[in-house]
Amino acid sequence: MEKGAIMLKTKLLHPEIFCALGSLGHGSKILIADGNFPFKTHTPSHAARVFLNLMPGVVQVTQVLETLVETIPVESALVMVPPDGAHQPIFDAFAACLPGIEIKKTKRFEFYEEAKSEQTGLLIATGEQRRFANLLLTIGVIKSPLYEL
Repeated sequence: MEKGAIMLKTKLLHPEIFCALGSLGHGSKILIADGNFPFKTHTPSHAARVFLNLMPGVVQVTQVLETLVETIPVESALVMVPPDGAHQPIFDAFAACLPGIEIKKTKRFEFYEEAKSEQTGLLIATGEQRRFANLLLTIGVIKSPLYEL
C-alpha cells in the first residue's frame, strides 16, 4: 500500500469530526458556526469543538455543510435571522445543499438557546465571513429495509 493512501469512501477526512459524529445519533445536533459566533459561551460544555477557522473566509460554512450531508442523514436545519427577519443570501446556499429539508428560522437569542441545548454534541467553527451564516443541523436516521417492521 502507498504511504498516505486514503481508505475512506467519504470526502470527510477530519479525525476529530469523525470521532464526534461516531458518538452522536438521531436527534443530536451539530452547529456549523460562522466567524462571528460566540463559540465558547453559546454551546454546551460537553460538545466536541473543532476549529476550522484558519483565517477569515477559510473554511466556509457551505464547504463544511457539503461534506457533512454526504456523511450523515440530516433531519432538520435551523438558521439565525437578523432582527428584521430578512432573508439572507447564504440561506439559498444552505437550501441547495439540503434539498427537501425545511430550513427553519429564528432570531438570534432563540438560536443561541437552541445551540446551547444538551442535544448539541458538535461545534464546527469556521472562518465564514458572510453574516448570519450559522446553521444548526439535527441528525436524522438511516432508513434500512432490514429494519422495517
